Amino acid sequence: MHTLICLSLILAAAPVVVTSAPTARVEPLTIESAKGEQVFSVEVVHREKERSRGLMFRDSMANDRGMLFDYSPPQKIAFWMKNTFIPLDIIFIGADGRILNIAENTTPLSLERLPSVGEARGVLEINGGLSAKLGLKPGDKVHHAIFDPVQ
Repeated sequence: MHTLICLSLILAAAPVVVTSAPTARVEPLTIESAKGEQVFSVEVVHREKERSRGLMFRDSMANDRGMLFDYSPPQKIAFWMKNTFIPLDIIFIGADGRILNIAENTTPLSLERLPSVGEARGVLEINGGLSAKLGLKPGDKVHHAIFDPVQ
């Protein structure tokens, strides 16, 4: 009986780790850079509720994964890292699919505003430091349905 009570107390005091699994539809996204094509599988979020949660509360993400935030119409956007446990590269993308700017290797849990330099149609979040490793730069072309609509 005492063992059961002790075990219950230990479990009650144990830290809770919150991990949010992907909930949005996953789609392919390709970036053309000086180092060639980089292919990612991205969760695409369109609704405000999904966009405001983003990658919060996740404790890891594979290097070929990311999240694409869809903003229509294009607008000036600022992100932050509130409740985000993993460092990210935040890539702001214009309506033409060109990278506007990159907030690289952002600080987890920071409330610092990370703005786009112009009106962004989309924002891509990938693991921190990956942009530099892959040679991604402003002006590189991003291919996805929100930038390359079928006509």
